[in-house]
Amino acid sequence: MNHPTTTPQEPPKELPLKRVKANIVQSIRAHSLEELQLASTQLGHHFLYANLGAAQSKQDVLDTIAAEFTFPAHFGKNLDALYDCLTDPIYKSGPQTGFIVVLEHIPVTSKFDKETREQLLDIFRDAADYWHDRKIPFRCFYSFAVARTAGDITVGKDGQELEGFDEPMPTDKLVDVSPLALRMSSPFNAGYWLAAS
Repeated sequence: MNHPTTTPQEPPKELPLKRVKANIVQSIRAHSLEELQLASTQLGHHFLYANLGAAQSKQDVLDTIAAEFTFPAHFGKNLDALYDCLTDPIYKSGPQTGFIVVLEHIPVTSKFDKETREQLLDIFRDAADYWHDRKIPFRCFYSFAVARTAGDITVGKDGQELEGFDEPMPTDKLVDVSPLALRMSSPFNAGYWLAAS
């Protein structure tokens, strides 16, 4: 009597980012850029990436985000407009599967101080809450530009002394990946808007 041979089955693969809350803004420390990009592909989520390493001011940051995320031309280039672009128009354009956002090298300069950095991250926290209410994942990962420390004085990229900068700098996971090497599935590109109307 022949017994059927059984082949051991591979255990099911764990979903990417399963251990990361679905709607969160956190440091990129535990994840690599490549891992996040791959996770967005596997999950079918939009991958939005902005390298803010060359930015010095709030306007530079907003200009870079607008360009990297391919915001529509009417983007007002202020924090309220940033929130608006990350939320309502996309929601009204049709069903969304989720978002993975990476903000690398957020500036640490006298023109982009701790309060301004927190205001920027608050916009992404508010966007995460907006999408959470609609049961759509929105994960935002960020890193800060490396600041030089001279004794107890923290010096920004522009060489200016920074006050009140007491957060640790996540220098162990900063990655410099060319934006051209990244494939973004931006919900802000023209094709997306035309198809949604």
